[in-house]
Formats: sequence, structure tokens, C-alpha cells
Amino acid sequence: MFLFKKIVGPFFMPLSICFVLLLFGLTLLWATKKKRAGRFWISLGFLLLAFCSYHGVPNLLLRPLEYRYPPLFDPRSVPPVKWIVVLGGGHRTDPKLPVTSQLSDASLVRLVEGLRLLHSLPESKLILSGGTLFDPLTEAQSMEAVALAIGVDRQRLLLEEEARDTEDQSRLIHKTIGPDPFLLVTSASHMPRSMALFRKQGMNPIPAPAGHLIKERQRGEISPGSFFPGTGELEKTETAVYEYLGLAWGKIRGKI
Repeated sequence: MFLFKKIVGPFFMPLSICFVLLLFGLTLLWATKKKRAGRFWISLGFLLLAFCSYHGVPNLLLRPLEYRYPPLFDPRSVPPVKWIVVLGGGHRTDPKLPVTSQLSDASLVRLVEGLRLLHSLPESKLILSGGTLFDPLTEAQSMEAVALAIGVDRQRLLLEEEARDTEDQSRLIHKTIGPDPFLLVTSASHMPRSMALFRKQGMNPIPAPAGHLIKERQRGEISPGSFFPGTGELEKTETAVYEYLGLAWGKIRGKI
């Protein structure tokens, strides 16, 4: 089921859909006599790509996910917790690079937020969660390497190295934490799905979202880039669609 999800999922992503529409249109335009149909599908693919690459549509899709749970500025404002759980968001082992460069942007910002919370709660411990599929190291090990490199006490770290996805993480971490309240650190867009999966296990997560992609413009702030499409906006769209697909898949399977 895990491999099926990883293989099929990318076909439903906006960039893949745009590529298929454009390729189909070009095929009709150059390899058949259906020129009008070809122009239609090319136009449709172009318009969809344009919509996904300007800040209006991506923000509209992403806002309900990222604004579902507010940031946790002061961890002492919530009930006392023993555990801070950081969910891995991807990594790639390359010994030629510093350990910080081997984590994905998502993993790195989640880890930094987890370490900020750990610093504010001296009695707590950090659970770093994430397994591996093809990489020689697990996500948990890669995050641990960064934490140790910046001076975190190894005694305050606990690794969960078997999980391949968020559903696995909720099930495996439940074995360690049980019903105890804990701080859950993951990307803001990923937080609604994560909270639902952990609560389904009978756990009591307290959301501590990180890595927000939507950053509100200050009054009067505008730049030339605001009028052009960008890969950052396309990334927002892909992130939002990925999370909505994950939520739908979880509900279909009764996991949420």
C-alpha cells in the first residue's frame, strides 16, 4: 500500500497534470489532424500551470491548512509535557556535504523548531521520527546528526527509525508516549493530517507548526516579482494538493 501510494500519488500533482495536458495537446497538434483539439488541450495545460504559479491560487489552497493551528510561540503556555515529537520531512545522505545540507528544507525547519522548544523546556526530551526506504541512513539519524553537531545533549534525544510515513509515525510513537500530552512539530500544511492521525491513535498532541509557506505581506509591500509566476508559488500549490490528497486518502481508509 505504501509503494502504491508513492507511485500513484505523483500522477495527481498539478505539475504532472499540466505536463500530461500539454503533451497530449502537442501530440494532437503535430501528429494528427485534430488541430483545434490540440490547441484546446495545450491552452488548458498552460492556463492550469499559470493559475498554479501565481500567489493567489496557491495561497487560497494552502491557507486553510496552515492557519488551522496557530504557532506555539511560548511552549510554557500549554500544559507541561515530557515529549517533543519532530516528524521528518525528507533527507538525502551525501557524505561530501555538511549534515545540515543533507536534510530537506522541511526537515531542517522542523528540527530547528523542535530544538527551540527543547531549549525552552529543560525537562523534556526530543523524539526524532523518520525511517528510510532507499537511503543508507534514516531520517531520524540525519536529524540527530544535525542536533548533535550544534551541541544538543544526546541524552535528550530519542530516535524512532522505522516509520515510512505519517501513519506509521503515529502508530509507532504511540508505543513510547501512550496517552501523555506532547508537542507535535511538523510543517504547518502537514499539521491537520498529522493531528488527525495521532488523535486517531488515542494520543494527545499539542500542535507546534513550523515551516509556514504563506507569509503575509506587510502594508505597502510590493515587488516586481509579485506580477510574475514563480516556482515557489508552484511549490505551494503542489504542497497543498499533496496534503488534500493525503487527507482524502486517510478518510477513505478510515485512518482519520
